[in-house]
Amino acid sequence: MTDTPGLEPAPGVRRRRGIHYELLDCALRGHRLVGTDAARVSPEDALVVRETPDGHRWHRCLRCDAWLPLPPPDRPGRETPEPRDAIELPLRGRPLRDRYVLRLIALDRLVHFVVLAVMAVAVFVFAHERARLRGPFYRVVDDLQNGVGGPSGVRGHGLLGDLDKAFAAHDRTLWVIGLVIAAYAVLEGVEAVGLWRAARWAEYLTFVATSVLLVPEVYELHERISPLKVCTLVINLAVVIYLLIAKRLFGLRGGGRAEEAARERDSGWEALERIHPGARPGGHGRQG
Repeated sequence: MTDTPGLEPAPGVRRRRGIHYELLDCALRGHRLVGTDAARVSPEDALVVRETPDGHRWHRCLRCDAWLPLPPPDRPGRETPEPRDAIELPLRGRPLRDRYVLRLIALDRLVHFVVLAVMAVAVFVFAHERARLRGPFYRVVDDLQNGVGGPSGVRGHGLLGDLDKAFAAHDRTLWVIGLVIAAYAVLEGVEAVGLWRAARWAEYLTFVATSVLLVPEVYELHERISPLKVCTLVINLAVVIYLLIAKRLFGLRGGGRAEEAARERDSGWEALERIHPGARPGGHGRQG
């Protein structure tokens, strides 16, 4: 960790390695400081803000634990810093990491929503305009095939074969397909919004929806293997395992109560108090 005046690691607290999500969040959103508009500070506020004999103040970021020197306010907005029960603590530790992971999954679901929504609109437009498009489609296909000496009409499989089947399908079938795709798009959109907000119900919804889709994905791989299909299966498997294990769904590893306890332990006042703030700002030490 970085050198920080006045901070020493608490006994038994290990310095974390790897990605420091607190530093990343502070870089993106700014530090979370309290008491910057207070007229005076007292020793009771030493956990979050301190004043040196020369009149300078050191404010502790509630997210990354960095101490920043700031002058006292020229026009104080309050007499003393906010009490603890009035301070909304930012996420730290594992809960903050989980928020980044959930939002990454939410972005994946957002991409699915956009692609499926476009597909649903395309199916609906095709179903509505199919009669008008049928004639030009077959004329273009015949002209292309006659131009290279091939037979008239659509033959074989592939894209042209799929389009031929689409033109031959019943109107009701096309509308049902469009509605199914649209419903799936709405589901992906709901998942994206819920996961972005770290809603517990969205974690369950995403787990169930993704688990159900694993069955056809495995079947498609049995029929034909492609890099895209393998990548999709691996991503969805990772999402299912992460939600089940890391987010303690269905009572696993203590369930929701254990999840809330872990959140309070990493992001509550206990997390701030586990790191000893040192004798006074301006000393020498390292942030734990």
